[in-house]
Amino acid sequence: MPKYVIEREIPGAGNLSKQDLLAISQKSCSVLKQLGPKIQWVESFVTEDKIYCVYISPNKETLQEHASLGGFPANKISQISVIIDPTTADD
Repeated sequence: MPKYVIEREIPGAGNLSKQDLLAISQKSCSVLKQLGPKIQWVESFVTEDKIYCVYISPNKETLQEHASLGGFPANKISQISVIIDPTTADD
């Protein structure tokens, strides 16, 4: 199944409290349960003004539905073509 990166513009994201992040995570998981097993949250990276989320999903529309139901921005959704890491350099 395809893997995606979602860019969420959230001013001040890097200053969100542990409680704020807990609430966001719980809301996301609640919506994921509603949508069923066709979508999976892998991990997220919080930066100063954005959160980058990695999801496995059959399509972008399902990710947009998750964002809409959860009240989260989904400013850009990009399908991951290839994953590389330091082992990619090994011949």
